[in-house]
Amino acid sequence: MTRQGEAHPEAVDGETSPIVKEGDVMSILGHLNELRIRVTHAAIAILITTSFSFIFAERLLQFLLQPYAASIEGGAALQTLRPTEGIETYFRISLLSGFILAMPVILFEFWRFIKPALNQSEERYIYVFIPSALLLFGLGIAFAWYILAPAAIYFLANFMADVFRAEWTGQEYISFVTRLLLWIGLSFQMPIIIYVIARVGLMTAATMRNQWRAAVVLIAILSAVITPSIDPVTMLLTMAPLFALYIISIGLAVVGERQFKRSMAEIEQRTAF
Repeated sequence: MTRQGEAHPEAVDGETSPIVKEGDVMSILGHLNELRIRVTHAAIAILITTSFSFIFAERLLQFLLQPYAASIEGGAALQTLRPTEGIETYFRISLLSGFILAMPVILFEFWRFIKPALNQSEERYIYVFIPSALLLFGLGIAFAWYILAPAAIYFLANFMADVFRAEWTGQEYISFVTRLLLWIGLSFQMPIIIYVIARVGLMTAATMRNQWRAAVVLIAILSAVITPSIDPVTMLLTMAPLFALYIISIGLAVVGERQFKRSMAEIEQRTAF
């Protein structure tokens, strides 16, 4: 991505992005090329951190088993129904851990992709953007682990306990827990995503305020997908922080919208002469 008004094409990590001469605006191919570079860097980071995660994946598995063991009287072990299920679960845990460890790099590459669209005074936001995104991701995972996971797992493991006996497979359980942690962590990025969308002029705070009822419905659907439990308490526990983040996002949309209008005014002023 390249700012309007720059005199020369921007080199992206040694590769020069193609530029449309009129207005010095990066072409679509240039954007795709830069996006490819950023995605490649993020993928390499995930590969490295996932490889490192193999070292302590077994300890992480024991840690993730705690809510299930606490929900079953006398504790319980996970079952495997296929010869490769154990190693598949091991790989899944390593991949999740690698993704979390690589999150700083992923966020940094995302910032590098959108940075050229900002003016110099706005580039300092990187010192707020990355720490905020990491904090929100960590808060999401902590909320999912300490509040949602115990409630959901206990309900599901003890549902009609006099009729059903919970003997979950390792792959099903780990898939449930890791999906819960990952999607709640990512959903907590809502304020930052809304700010970016508003900053580029694709969203307004007024629209978000007017569509809050639709937002509640979407949050309810998202909560039902993230926590596939019929327990209404668990679903409400998921919806509450997401709706709070939606309210916060409206405030950030106001900030992003003002910055977008200011940038457009500066561009119009430059092109007027």
